[in-house]
Amino acid sequence: MIHEKFENLDENKQQRILDAAFKEFAENGYERASTNHIVKNAGIGKGMLFYYFQNKKELYHYLVDNALQIIRYYYLNRINMQATDFIERMKQATQVKMTCFAENPNVFHFLGTFFLDSVPDLPSYLSQQYEQLLTEGNAIMYDNIDKTLFRDDVDVDKVFKLIQWAMDGYQNEVINRLQGQKLTSVDFGPYWEEFYAYLEILKKSFYR
Repeated sequence: MIHEKFENLDENKQQRILDAAFKEFAENGYERASTNHIVKNAGIGKGMLFYYFQNKKELYHYLVDNALQIIRYYYLNRINMQATDFIERMKQATQVKMTCFAENPNVFHFLGTFFLDSVPDLPSYLSQQYEQLLTEGNAIMYDNIDKTLFRDDVDVDKVFKLIQWAMDGYQNEVINRLQGQKLTSVDFGPYWEEFYAYLEILKKSFYR
């Protein structure tokens, strides 16, 4: 398989190609992404890229596969499904997501574009992986949640959405504040303290 050849490539060179490709597709979407930019930013010749990937579409499909695996194994599998408190589970999910984002920012930006982009003829195995990931993500948010923790006078399903939006909003604000910094070297301690304070407000607002 051609991808096996790529995965046998020197790890440093392989990572340079992946980083450059994720960044290019994330910033420009599939149609406008340039393989010329990718090889320039990866510091390789164009012939090398097309030795491992026959064309832009095949490279894109490889990136989708790679990104979905990262999300599943480094994000979804770290969430403790035994936590039945919705806010506690979302707190944990946000922490894990921020850690994964710090480690793989280009992958997360790429997936953000992928979710919004018109997907170029995804092969069936990738479509199935994508649908499975959405199902798993939904389960992580809502399965086994103890709704009795919420006040009787609130619509729990709407509160789920409000809490999720609040956490996503805070996460995006932190990412914007840290724009341009190397996230793996950031001390997130103060940000988590601020985040927990907001969670306490949410609990007081919606919990018994």
